[in-house]
Amino acid sequence: MNRLLAVLLTATVVLTWVATAVAEPRHGLAMHGEPKYGPAFKHFDYVNPDAPKGGEVKLGSTGSFDNLNGFIIKGEAADGLGGLFDTLMTGSADEAFTQYGLLAESIEVPEDRTWVQFVLRKEARWHDGKPVTADDVIWTFNTLIEKGTPRYRYYYADVDRAEKVDERTVRFDFKNGENRELPMIMGQLVVLPKHYWQDKDFSKTTLDPPLGSGPYRIESLEAGRDISYRRVENYWGRDIAVNVGHDNFDVIRYDYYRDATVQVEAFKAGAFDFRAENISKVWATAYDIPAVKKGLIKKTEVKHNRTAGIQGFVYNTRRALFKDPKLRQALAYAFDFAWSNRNLFYGQYTRTRSYFDNSELAATGLPGKDELDILEPYRGRIPDEVFTTAYQPPTTKGDGRIRSNLRIGDRLLKEAGWVIKDNQRVNEETGQVLEFEILLVSPAFERIVLPFTKNLERLGVKARVRTVDSAQYLRRLETFDYDMLTYIWGQSLSPGNEQLGYWGSGAASQNGSQNYIGISNPVVDDLIAKIISAPDRESLITRTRALDRVLQWGHYLIPHWHLDYDRLIFWNKFERPKVTPISGTQFNTWWINPDAAKATIEGLKSLKSE
Repeated sequence: MNRLLAVLLTATVVLTWVATAVAEPRHGLAMHGEPKYGPAFKHFDYVNPDAPKGGEVKLGSTGSFDNLNGFIIKGEAADGLGGLFDTLMTGSADEAFTQYGLLAESIEVPEDRTWVQFVLRKEARWHDGKPVTADDVIWTFNTLIEKGTPRYRYYYADVDRAEKVDERTVRFDFKNGENRELPMIMGQLVVLPKHYWQDKDFSKTTLDPPLGSGPYRIESLEAGRDISYRRVENYWGRDIAVNVGHDNFDVIRYDYYRDATVQVEAFKAGAFDFRAENISKVWATAYDIPAVKKGLIKKTEVKHNRTAGIQGFVYNTRRALFKDPKLRQALAYAFDFAWSNRNLFYGQYTRTRSYFDNSELAATGLPGKDELDILEPYRGRIPDEVFTTAYQPPTTKGDGRIRSNLRIGDRLLKEAGWVIKDNQRVNEETGQVLEFEILLVSPAFERIVLPFTKNLERLGVKARVRTVDSAQYLRRLETFDYDMLTYIWGQSLSPGNEQLGYWGSGAASQNGSQNYIGISNPVVDDLIAKIISAPDRESLITRTRALDRVLQWGHYLIPHWHLDYDRLIFWNKFERPKVTPISGTQFNTWWINPDAAKATIEGLKSLKSE
């Protein structure tokens, strides 16, 4: 008996040692493989570690704001609130998906990724001087699930419990080890101060500046008009490797404008300093001004290698009208991208055809063997074209002559049961007229949508365009109160849990989710689960491409366009690092050159006096 007991104890010690060895504390964690930067790294490669601090930058925003709690569904949150708070870990911009300790000095994860443990830094402090503790982490996690936006419930659905190990250590146990991204997701957790919120209602909007731990605090605001943030001089994390070279402006101010047109004119007049231009016509025509010609304003295109994501005319498939994929496919033949690109976009864009365009994740051609192994079990439950045809959205010559495309659209509509009667498209069984509303938030998009509606008219389809203010738009977005809208989903180079919120069945019926299409498809759910559980980069790519094909052939939206570069225009007061990472421009690594700023101010005065 004693020998048996000794053997059992020895086995227990060995197993414990193995588990401990596997879950050693580390400085960072990569989704697949090892982090690029080692434990002793001093800063990221794409920053200037000697960037000077100082100066004020003014930025422009569109719409309004009435809330400083950006974690709830209510209200319109102000821009820039992210600078108030730190996360447990933070990502690098030159890797697909790797995180390094921020609030956490170390992370521990076993090989099977069934739990994760974070040890907080001793020096981590709130702006009132109190330490950031494990209690804060656990309170934040529980509060976001209970009272935060619905996306937190999807994001953290596989977390079984949060446990305080000691004052600076917190552990999250997971329901299973299939979600290999979950340790990374928990690293992204924004930590909030329990002691600040304990006598306040977290579910309500507020204009009281919240307590944070990040590099900035709110200095002043006028609700709906402007908000200013001042850099925290004694910010606890200023010298941590992941922060070196970042957050160089003393003051960041956001001024709000009614719409993009007003905002552009304000920029040209010198009212604010930097703009990432997203309107092709403005980029091509609006900046042919003296300030640009004299070098007071810099206009530049910066290449990137990040995933383009997917933008398009989005069908709300909760509407009975849009439940038929053949009807959705038919209407796509009324969108003439080539004409729009030539006449509206000045040839700047590339047509989007994948939900993960501009990356190795995009499905192209026909599925290979590895993809077929994934897709074959779903044969008969997904469109046959997934196996037989490379997806390509309808194409035109760009001359406005799309009669051949409209003939295809007409044929598909008739096959779907929609016929022409009295010069309008009606359902041959019910007599229902084929009409719907396209919801917009920016008048700038009307010039793009209206030619599309004209082509729809040629199919006998009535499409109304309605542009509303940002507050109404958000309310309708959150409750899925629209027929069709335009939207863009950003994608990372390492897709995972966020796909549940984008296309998962659970999100389809949850107000406030990002499943604006209303996709509720068990096959899509299965494929998302496979992506989340991918054991390595190769399998992640294959599984993502499989999902991409099913989404493409679902005709859930009419794809738009994308760029592989950032369009930046700014007053000549900045300097930036020489290296641009794969994710593109990182504005929070820029800094102000005082001499250039002074010369630009003088130059602007001179222009105004001419």
